[in-house]
Amino acid sequence: MEQPPLFDLPPPGLPEGLVYEPGFLTQDEAAALEALMAALPFAAARYKAYTARRRVVSYGGSFDYDANRLQPAQALIPELHWLRDRAARWIGIPPQAFVHVLVAEYQPGAPLGWHRDVPDFQDVIGISLGSDIVMRFRPYPPIRPRKSDIVRLTLAPRSIYLMRGPARWNWQHSIAPAQALRWSITFRTASAQWRGSEPPR
Repeated sequence: MEQPPLFDLPPPGLPEGLVYEPGFLTQDEAAALEALMAALPFAAARYKAYTARRRVVSYGGSFDYDANRLQPAQALIPELHWLRDRAARWIGIPPQAFVHVLVAEYQPGAPLGWHRDVPDFQDVIGISLGSDIVMRFRPYPPIRPRKSDIVRLTLAPRSIYLMRGPARWNWQHSIAPAQALRWSITFRTASAQWRGSEPPR
C-alpha cells in the first residue's frame, strides 16, 4: 500500500496535518477485527474521578491520570501485529515507533469529549470499525470557543486518519455520540521528551 500524500494540503476547512483515507481495510479484514473485539478484555475508561462511557484496553502503555504519567502495560497481542505494521507503512515509520495502542469500544450514545492527547505522544493514527462517526475539531486553546470554529469529519468504517503537526498540537478533537456500536484502534508514537528513554513493552 502506498504511503499517503502527507505533505499535500488537507481538504478545505480541515486542520493542516490531518490525513484521512477511507477504505484502508478490506471488508474481510474489518470483519476479522470486529470478531476479535468480542474477545478483548475491555474495561471502563477512567480519568481521575470520572468514569467514561466508552470501554478501552491499552497495549504498550496506559496513561495514569492520577500520577500524570504513562505506565507500562501489556504488550500488543499478536493478532494486532499486522495492523500495527500496515499503519506504520502507511506513514513511513518502523512499527516499533508505535509505543502505545488503545482499542476503544463505543456503545450507542457513547461520546468522547473535547481533549488534546497527552504530550507524551507525538503522531496519532486512528482506525475505525463498526458504524461511522463524526469527529470534531476546534482550535486550541479554546479561549472563546464558538460553534462556527468547529470543523467536522465523518470517519467511515474501515478508514484511517493521521493527526500530525498543527492538527495534533493546535487543535482539540472530540467524537460525537455513537449512533451504533463502533470501535477505534489508535496507534501513537512517542514525543521528543520520551525518546531518550526505553518505551514500555
